Amino acid sequence: MLDIKNKVEEICLAPGDDLPESIINTAKPVLIRGFINHWPLVKAGKTSNDDAFEYLSKAYNGQPITAYYAQPEAKGRIFYNSDFNGFNFQSASLDLHTVLSKLNELKSDPEPPAVYVGSTNINRHFPELNLENKVNIAGVQPITNLWLGNRTKISAHFDFPNNLACCAVGQRRFILFPPEQVKNLYVGPKEASPGGQDISLVDFDQPDLVRYPKFQHAIDNAFVANLEAGDALFIPSMWWHHVEGLTDFNVLITHWWRNSSAFMGKPDNALDLAILSLRNLPYEQRQAWKAIFEHYVFDHNEEDIQHIPNHAQGCLTLPMPELEARKLRAKLLEQLKR
Repeated sequence: MLDIKNKVEEICLAPGDDLPESIINTAKPVLIRGFINHWPLVKAGKTSNDDAFEYLSKAYNGQPITAYYAQPEAKGRIFYNSDFNGFNFQSASLDLHTVLSKLNELKSDPEPPAVYVGSTNINRHFPELNLENKVNIAGVQPITNLWLGNRTKISAHFDFPNNLACCAVGQRRFILFPPEQVKNLYVGPKEASPGGQDISLVDFDQPDLVRYPKFQHAIDNAFVANLEAGDALFIPSMWWHHVEGLTDFNVLITHWWRNSSAFMGKPDNALDLAILSLRNLPYEQRQAWKAIFEHYVFDHNEEDIQHIPNHAQGCLTLPMPELEARKLRAKLLEQLKR
């Protein structure tokens, strides 16, 4: 296990309280002990796994879910295969009861295969669950997803939305890295990844510091949070996080939301276009475009456009109006067809 010296800041809130703006607007992870202790699912899981199985089964509406299965030699790690032309697991669309039955069968296996269900929309598959097990986040209507499995390990990755991750059953360990540590995480291919997000290729159980020497800098800047059932972890947008299930049965419920309007689009699209258009330019030209990006995107402020009449500011208007966003998107689409 990695020797992580920095612990995520812990606070206490009364179960059922609204998530305060002080957390919603923070730029660092925060661990909230016991925040969802009042959830029926948490209470069921603390009684027994069988009670948690029964509770989930009653809330399930029967629509098939996607489940992943990795052989015991994977040691729970959901990852690529050895040739990086596929993955080390098989996936199938299954009934939840089949998945829970398999997890129950494996609970006494000392070296079990990994069984994992990720990013399953609660409103689509467990509508009653969201009514009885929810958090109130001021001014936000989050996307809620359920994740369950046994002792699985999900490689370090980032998500654009903010996330309130709630440990409903079992125990989970999160290892988190500030966004700037991307340079030390040895991120894998962009074209395909096990969960749809770019991941670190470093095995956190056995990090090869000869092959990945900069990873030591990532470790030095990492934070760790060990979640018990009933705890919630706020993960700010863009923070890298490695997630490990520590018990035979784990259930996590995530709440995702963004700080900008959906019509602004996904930043991933801008990155893909920049890789296409800029990455292969000569170094001097890349630096020139870096200055342009810093001016228009990363370091902008209202003073930068005060010399332009308000009616002529167009897509530079702060904040950008939806009409201007749609005009800019239409322009991009037209140019990308050429």
